[in-house]
Amino acid sequence: MQLNLGAKIKELRRRDGRTQDNLAEALGVTAQAVSRWESGGSYPDMEMIPAIANYFHISIDELFGYHDDREEKIKSILENAAKILTKQGFTMYQGSLKEDVEECITMLRSAAEEFPNEPKILSKLVQALQMWGWNKYGAKGHRDDSSGIIEDDVDYNSQNIYWQEAVRVSEKLLKLNLSSEEREIAIRQIVPLYCRMGEYEKAKALANEQNSILISKEVLLPKATVGEERARYQGERIMALLSNLHFAISESVALRPAVSSSEYGRQILLSVIQLYETVFIDGRCGRWHWDIGSLYLTLAGYEMSNDGCPENILNYFDKGFDHCKEYERICKEGDYQYSAPLISALPKIKKGDLAPFGDDFWKKELRMFQKDILEELRKNPKYAECFK
Repeated sequence: MQLNLGAKIKELRRRDGRTQDNLAEALGVTAQAVSRWESGGSYPDMEMIPAIANYFHISIDELFGYHDDREEKIKSILENAAKILTKQGFTMYQGSLKEDVEECITMLRSAAEEFPNEPKILSKLVQALQMWGWNKYGAKGHRDDSSGIIEDDVDYNSQNIYWQEAVRVSEKLLKLNLSSEEREIAIRQIVPLYCRMGEYEKAKALANEQNSILISKEVLLPKATVGEERARYQGERIMALLSNLHFAISESVALRPAVSSSEYGRQILLSVIQLYETVFIDGRCGRWHWDIGSLYLTLAGYEMSNDGCPENILNYFDKGFDHCKEYERICKEGDYQYSAPLISALPKIKKGDLAPFGDDFWKKELRMFQKDILEELRKNPKYAECFK
């Protein structure tokens, strides 16, 4: 190990554009000492090894050339974490998660200490902390009298110790040399956290640093390619814009009780569903079966909250159930090709590409349903799995 250590230090220093003087100053040694290390004339004291690894933003194992072992260990940690977090499902509220999420946080904290500058570890830790913060404390809000919009109770939410930690980890993550995809994920994680905890100026500053939707990769790639590749990117552009329109409208409706309880609110969500169904004219919606199913289940919830027609509630639930079941089937089977005209060039879905929802998904979805509606659903053998 030690025979290669000097060469590794030299390689890393040149990689980062640092001089021997730079490294020496950071470590509190002389440039001559660094020169001797790199030439193999001497070796750093062992107590200095962690500082050298930290200076180059790598683990000690990687400093000593154990890169393959490092990558395998990171891969194993991420796979274990994903397995735990994915099975919890997409619906979160106070008390909704199992204790193994807390064990996952402990595992990821330990991994973050061992690999302090590994973006995927830190990003997964942020995800776990956000989930556990919801589970332990939930979030509070109140309706603003002037705007009619539900605002976060920042005094309460900012005391959530798991969200506080998630912000700290996210801020550390954004200081690293990230790929564009890693940076995008980190920003999407931290901006909502900032807002929930009242850090509006930080959220706006970070948002204002980002590119406009008009120069996003989804918009530009169809203009930068030809043939089949262009057709693929055109499909991805359509679905990226449609998905974001869906979430923008859904969130806006949810934040305005006067809208979510109105006929207008119902009609605008149905209009989004109709747009999805028009794009997927053949009914083969792939991963977007989940989005459409979620919209139908949301409509069932709004209808029920406002003492709506039981027939409408059952109809929305049935359509949501069918879309969720088709999504679940695609998750398990894969080998799925889109065929609607505008998106037929999208990549085929392979088994394992999509995250399945948790085993207790239906239990969570049905927890707020009225007793009479639940009784009607129980009578239909089609929904038997919802009550297991």
